[in-house]
Amino acid sequence: MRVCLIFHSTRSDNLGVGALTVSEIALLRDLAAKAGREIAITVLDWKDRRAPYVAGDDLQLIEVDGAFLKSPKGLWVEVKAADLVIDIGGGDSFADIYGTSRLVKMFWMKFATHLAGTPLVVAPQTVGPFTKGWSKRLARMSLNRSALVAVRDERSRAALDDLGYRGAPVLASDLALRLPFDPPAPRDAGPVRVGINVSGLLMAGGYHGGNDFGMALDYPALIARAINWFKGQGAEVHLVPHVIVPEGPMVIEDDLRACEVLAAEHGVICAPAFASPSEAKSYIAGLDFFTGARMHACIAAFSSGVAVVPLAYSRKFAGLFGALGYDHTVDATSADADAVMAALEQGFTNRGRLAAEAKAALVRGIDRLGAYDAALLELMEAL
Repeated sequence: MRVCLIFHSTRSDNLGVGALTVSEIALLRDLAAKAGREIAITVLDWKDRRAPYVAGDDLQLIEVDGAFLKSPKGLWVEVKAADLVIDIGGGDSFADIYGTSRLVKMFWMKFATHLAGTPLVVAPQTVGPFTKGWSKRLARMSLNRSALVAVRDERSRAALDDLGYRGAPVLASDLALRLPFDPPAPRDAGPVRVGINVSGLLMAGGYHGGNDFGMALDYPALIARAINWFKGQGAEVHLVPHVIVPEGPMVIEDDLRACEVLAAEHGVICAPAFASPSEAKSYIAGLDFFTGARMHACIAAFSSGVAVVPLAYSRKFAGLFGALGYDHTVDATSADADAVMAALEQGFTNRGRLAAEAKAALVRGIDRLGAYDAALLELMEAL
């Protein structure tokens, strides 16, 4: 069986996208074994420079650029040759709020799949928001032509209804809940370890430097205040990057540089430049309390049993965590700095209870993912 993955990445500088991809490939291998089928997976990957963090004889990586998308020997050949195409939309890119260029590429790849007659699976992701008439129409057309549609929260299911999707979507959760990691070794008593994921993009004010995400607070000032408060509690503070961009046009998204500068200013620990999503999760698993603005950094904490207070700048955070009964997300687009600090202080004080709640909520998340597993297995067995 030939499966083609689109809007996944095996080497994204955004380790959240990588976490989804690693988890999807592991799932496909498991389901193929259950179905008694050999599998060949092709990832239409973007041209990030890092080494792929997943490999295997059953895996082929093809670099995607504009020429590949337009060439008759490029995208069309790959989706036509596949038995199944799976689109995870980078987790949350199936919306029109991130710019026209990205969405047009997504529609181009989706409709090439439809025209090729290959079944398209919309893997668990955030759907919407869509604010423009043309994007709503194309989204509705593609969704209604898809063989399977899965979402990771109730808000996305409601967005499907608003778009006019006629099918029965699978209500799942985030695939990265299953991302493999190395549990931390037991350690002697010592200071409480606190991790703060610092978003380089939010430190810069967004792509255009004008508070692009509508934060209700001064993010750099908040991070400095949080670091100083945790230090005042005697905690060992770790600044943790989750989008690591060494160079190029997207360097504004880099978390590592922001972490390095803050670590030097405040005399705290800067986590290393992780080579893979699992390496990042293994590091985060060794902390006692976590907060951050990168959702998949928070998912890494949540799914490894670490107490976490996610700092949200979009609806995807509350949708995902709230759907699992974990209600400790703070909305930084409406809460001011004092409210955020109060939530962090309360979460830190009650970290044992939050860790227990995270473990219980993780069970619910894994159970919801089982619905996607079953639907995908049924589709694979029918091909």
